[in-house]
Amino acid sequence: MDDFSAQVLSARAANPDKPIRTGRNRAYPHQLWWFLASFIAFVALCQFFSWVATKITATRSSRAPQVQGIEDGVRSTKHVSWRRLPLALVNTFRVIAFRWTLNIGDSFTLTFAETAIVGGYFIALYIWCFINSEHRSTDLAGDKLNQSYWENRIGVLGASQLPLITALGTKNNALSFITGVSYDRLKFIHRMMARSVFILLWAHGIARLTHLDASQYPPWFVPLGILAMSFFTLLLLVSIRPIRARFYELFYYVHVLSVLVILLAGFFHADDQKFGFYVWPCFIVWGLDRVIRLARLVFYNHLYFGFSKSSGQLDASLELLSPHLVRLHLKRPPHFRWTPGQTAFLSMPAVSKFPIESHPFTIASVDARYALNDTRTGRSADAEKNGAEDDADATLYWNELVFLVHVREGYTRRLADNAATGRKVKVLVDGPYGFSPDLDSDDTVVLVAGSSGVSFTLSTFLGVLSHVKSGKSICRKVVFIWCIRDPTHIEWVSAALSRALELASSDLDISVRIFVTAPGGHSIAREGSWNEDESVHSSEGTSPVAKTRPSSLLDFPTVQIAQGRPDLAVLLHEQVETNTGRLSVTVCGSQGIARACRRALRIPLSSVLKGGPSVVLHVESFGYA
Repeated sequence: MDDFSAQVLSARAANPDKPIRTGRNRAYPHQLWWFLASFIAFVALCQFFSWVATKITATRSSRAPQVQGIEDGVRSTKHVSWRRLPLALVNTFRVIAFRWTLNIGDSFTLTFAETAIVGGYFIALYIWCFINSEHRSTDLAGDKLNQSYWENRIGVLGASQLPLITALGTKNNALSFITGVSYDRLKFIHRMMARSVFILLWAHGIARLTHLDASQYPPWFVPLGILAMSFFTLLLLVSIRPIRARFYELFYYVHVLSVLVILLAGFFHADDQKFGFYVWPCFIVWGLDRVIRLARLVFYNHLYFGFSKSSGQLDASLELLSPHLVRLHLKRPPHFRWTPGQTAFLSMPAVSKFPIESHPFTIASVDARYALNDTRTGRSADAEKNGAEDDADATLYWNELVFLVHVREGYTRRLADNAATGRKVKVLVDGPYGFSPDLDSDDTVVLVAGSSGVSFTLSTFLGVLSHVKSGKSICRKVVFIWCIRDPTHIEWVSAALSRALELASSDLDISVRIFVTAPGGHSIAREGSWNEDESVHSSEGTSPVAKTRPSSLLDFPTVQIAQGRPDLAVLLHEQVETNTGRLSVTVCGSQGIARACRRALRIPLSSVLKGGPSVVLHVESFGYA
């Protein structure tokens, strides 16, 4: 036996646990990945079966006669039908998972579903980190949580999660299409996973540095690990919600730079220990997302890149509708199609500090497929003949991309400054992104918006009206609730609302209720009070302010405008008590409005058993992600 073989055998005899530790370091990350893949598949199956059940129920509902049992606007609640128990249990699950919440301050809310997912991931991750960490080299029971077992394992497990964290942070990720959850909702999971891994990697680094023999590693090995974790720490600090919301552009630039350093340094650090295969897929995932975004950008804006003479037609018009809201609209790029409620990323060289800087905004309009009349191109005949300003303003919402941008600081403040000059700006459009709520199977649709959240609910409203008129939706009733601070804000969408009400199907029951929260109904919101629209807790008076309504809305008895904050609990309970079938509530507004709606829709099991509607809640809280 040669000297080298003798040394190897001697080392193994001296450290018999090392093969066990090495084997577990390689096996446990694979087991964790199988666990996560199984959970993702489970969510995808649940989404699929939910979609199938909804379509089957909608088909039966459309064929069945109108449900009886509602007299004088109140549903009969005397009889319990145990045949409705499965539906009642599904609704109870929705209440527990998505309407019972953990509120953190005034601006952050976690549903029980989000808490359970994050908690489950955290527990699973740390079980695989520390399970079977006993020292087995003696005949004794073993040294529990022996550091030699877990110090390297947690580093490997942390590195193994980087591809999934990277995927969850991209706009074009397969997980969104598999699970039906939009990229912006997955960002929460992205952040929570990153913070869990951050703890693991720091624990790994500190544990290894306490007894590391640097002579066994290349001279760059330890410095690269420290460099990666230093930038990871910087990124975690700027990603704290108050800092991220207040200094979003700083967060954006730090995020791009930090991720690049973390992945590059982390790859070479892990690859030295033969675990680099967990890190390099991150570059492929991130690069693929960038390639897709670049391809979409060129495809939808090719007139700009082709230096066409007609490229100026794609320039966006800016209107400063109020000191805190800008309306941006531009002609739809060729082949660009979207559904109500989706978002698009806008890049404006005249506004952006960086060439690659772009920000997401909700599309407030619908494309020509959702036209409410037979005319699908250009302005309506009446508008062409009379040149009516309101008609021209209304047709924007069917034939152009329209964005209602809430002005804050940084990017949106510079956008408002450009709007004040009246100049057009060049805009590159990337999108659409996100998923539209499927409301075609709902008998009653309630839309609730606060301030600029009307961008989401207006396009959804127009989509519902279009599908009802074309026979694609079984909806019988639509309730549109909008909370604003000043009555002049109605002008933001008054023309579009008037046109929609004029052309809507006569068989559809429509109610538009607008609440003006500013005292007196005429004051302009003070600087700084627009960060969150009014939280909705009680109805502080409902005195009508009809004289402040634009005349175009006065012709419609379905439109009601009231002074004071709406009592969403009363309004939503009214809809639950007076409707049957399937009821959806779609919300886009501040955390105050979202929380009020969640509280109001915590309906008991007995309500569904006694013939009440099956209630579905969609929440789109606006603000920086």
